[in-house]
Amino acid sequence: MTNITPQDIRRALLAGDEIALIDVREEAAFALGHPLFAAQIPLRRIAVEARWRIPRLDTLVVVYDDGEGLAADAVTAFQALGFTDVRRLEGGLAGWREAGYELFEDVNSYSKAFGELVEHNRHTPSLPAEEVQALITEKADIAILDARRYDEYHTMSIPGGQSSPGAELVLRARAAAPDPDTTIIVNCAGRTRSIIGAQSLINAKLPNKVFALRNGTIGWTLAGQSLETGQARTAPEPAGESAEEARATARSVAYRAGVKRLTWADLEVLKADTTRTLYLYDVRQPDVFANGHLPGFRNAQGGQLVQETDHYAPVRGARIVLSDDLGPRADMTASWLAQLGWDVFVLDADFTGTLETGTDGAPEPRGPEGRYKRPYEGTDNKQAAMQAYLDWEYGLVAQLQNDGTHGFYVI
Repeated sequence: MTNITPQDIRRALLAGDEIALIDVREEAAFALGHPLFAAQIPLRRIAVEARWRIPRLDTLVVVYDDGEGLAADAVTAFQALGFTDVRRLEGGLAGWREAGYELFEDVNSYSKAFGELVEHNRHTPSLPAEEVQALITEKADIAILDARRYDEYHTMSIPGGQSSPGAELVLRARAAAPDPDTTIIVNCAGRTRSIIGAQSLINAKLPNKVFALRNGTIGWTLAGQSLETGQARTAPEPAGESAEEARATARSVAYRAGVKRLTWADLEVLKADTTRTLYLYDVRQPDVFANGHLPGFRNAQGGQLVQETDHYAPVRGARIVLSDDLGPRADMTASWLAQLGWDVFVLDADFTGTLETGTDGAPEPRGPEGRYKRPYEGTDNKQAAMQAYLDWEYGLVAQLQNDGTHGFYVI
């Protein structure tokens, strides 16, 4: 059984080599500390998840635990699936720690750290919960857009908020707030999707004043303010000039971020390159995806792909191709993935031809077992846990600087 040192992993990350660093513990343990670019597949789920999350069988896969004795069995499980270059992290998580390298808590850590870096560099404007409540009370000219998944919005939301999941924002904001004097407030549960969503609208040069709701529904709850539950309001879809303007501005943002564009013929060339991992994602909403999508593409809502990149693309250094029948969702998602250091492309394709229907066949969610209880989901979170989560997010920029492997940039 071959080991690999923490130093060699760090060098691979700095060089941009493909590597899948996999924590094989349960999510609750993973959330207590892991390397920045580690992804999590529990030992019991390797047979279910590994082949779609790590599609190239000769990818360098590095597994580790924290002394629980899971790594050796994980190597065997990966090899049984046909993976040919599976190694153990020498010394496990303790070896990483003893090498002096940074450990990150929680889940989707590098996406959240990137969100904090965006706010730090761009000074993304935000409003505290109390000011937003005052605007609601005085019936000010505002539009509150919720950048989370629809199911999260439906569980609990800011009063008057409309669902507009992250990648939909640039497309729908003009329809939700056609008057440029309307102030737009973007919220999520914590901080990241509020920041990325608000900055998306600013990057796309919307004429409206745009703010993130500072600390999201967590900040709202900590301020002692009530949330709505069971709401079904959705931001309207654009039409006519507003849709065309969204296409033009989103493409401009993608261009500034260095996103590349592909034809079908170009994509076939990338597919033929068996030395590189290639992820193909349709970034539209699940129901739209199921009604008809390009062959070979999986579904990952654009906002969630940026928020949970370690889940959808655990092979750091891989290529990512995005599709979207209208354009702005793929362009805006790609703009953020490029800033996250990914080699990302948008496919210019015709959706009027032969399409596949149905879901993408991704495995069922993992269930209650071994899952980390996120302090920003649901309505029964303890105030101390919510505040601790915010405090952790505030420290992520400093952690990124200490780690030194991220390669992120902010346009």
